[in-house]
Amino acid sequence: MLTLMIANVTIIISEFAGIAASMELFGISRHISVPIMAVVIWIIIIKGSYSSAEKFFLALAITLLSYIAAAFIVRPDWGTVLKSTMVPTIEMDGNFMQLFIGMVGTTIAPWMQFFLQSSIVDKGITIKHYKYERLDVFVGAVMANIIAFFIIVTTAATLHSNGITINTAADAAISLKPLAGEYAYLLFGAGLFGASVMAASVLPLSTSYVICEAFGWESGLDNEFSEAPIFYSLYTTLIIIGAGIITFFKVNLIRVMLISQVVNGILVPVILIFIIKLVNDKELMGEYVNSRIFNIIAWLTTGFIIVLTILLLFFSIF
Repeated sequence: MLTLMIANVTIIISEFAGIAASMELFGISRHISVPIMAVVIWIIIIKGSYSSAEKFFLALAITLLSYIAAAFIVRPDWGTVLKSTMVPTIEMDGNFMQLFIGMVGTTIAPWMQFFLQSSIVDKGITIKHYKYERLDVFVGAVMANIIAFFIIVTTAATLHSNGITINTAADAAISLKPLAGEYAYLLFGAGLFGASVMAASVLPLSTSYVICEAFGWESGLDNEFSEAPIFYSLYTTLIIIGAGIITFFKVNLIRVMLISQVVNGILVPVILIFIIKLVNDKELMGEYVNSRIFNIIAWLTTGFIIVLTILLLFFSIF
């Protein structure tokens, strides 16, 4: 719980940095944008219900489509894109492995696993809704990877091909302007804003869910503050920490973000092992236990991340 908490707090700070950076692209100071968005996020979650929060998240998700549009505007060589997608590049050194694990950590993050199961409980999902919930998860997983794919295509076709090094997410958007034009720059900035606001809302929520569930404290967005005081107090504290640090301190977060995602990547297999054990417990799951094919995929994924972690440790030492 402590490791997860530290990793999550770091990512929350980085998401408020994303809000600040994206708004600065449009000429709005972080001293204005970050406090305003922190209050908006806090009100929507604290004063609303789970249903209203979910609608807010879905509206933000639409902004992520701007990354797809940006990728087409920069006109990459789609033949190279296809080849690079199908033929992976692997370098056996510590930096590559660290980035690889960080990529896994931000794609299959522990906080996502906890948020998913907690939100299903909060939504009041029953067994008759199970097939729709599975579809929801599948669509979400596919869309997350599609968006990540187009972010990589956009930056690879512009920044990487021109040898440009970035220190922040905003650097990526700014660097697009002379290379790909105003529209790509604005679309990338809009996607950065939507992604950052969504994560700045969901990450404190996921952290509050998991901490309260671990210690048996009441949680859930349909509860009043008096019914779940620790849940809402923790959420509020995390928002204040994330927004406060970005508003009042100059922080270069690329390195911090990478380290936090590596920690997530190392935590993932531990969490996945327990999830797989739970989902194969017939007493718990009944007829809904994992199928053989799902178990094979799950164990291969978990084993793959464990191997990456061992390789990172090896290269770090030697």
